[in-house]
Amino acid sequence: MTLVCTPEIAIPEAELIETFVRASGPGGQNVNKLSTAVQLRFDVRRSSSLPNAVAIRLMRLAGRRLTDDGVLVLVAQRFRTQERNRADARERLAALVAEAAVPPTPRRATRPTLASKKRRLEEKTKRGVTKRLRGAPMD
Repeated sequence: MTLVCTPEIAIPEAELIETFVRASGPGGQNVNKLSTAVQLRFDVRRSSSLPNAVAIRLMRLAGRRLTDDGVLVLVAQRFRTQERNRADARERLAALVAEAAVPPTPRRATRPTLASKKRRLEEKTKRGVTKRLRGAPMD
């Protein structure tokens, strides 16, 4: 089974590593006995399913969730069952990859309008007059 992130990008099951750990926080008697939290690991650097540009953007988006080795670690512990936490972690990974798949729009250089230049210069002269008037009075 593959994790479909976008119509073009799908991550094969073999590239995802899931480990189940004990969740922190409230949970009654179950919290000390059941490992319901999911730790999903995805090696972004060595993944063959991601285009290079998407992988670079994903590593930038991941922030603190990325290890020094280029492995993205997502911890899901919102729900009380393993299956729901597993689905949550996969959804979050798919959302991150989908966000990274959108290339940033290039910035187009624009020039200030003539009117805005005039307003700026008028404001500068007014400010200069105000500052000049603050000085000591002349004889």
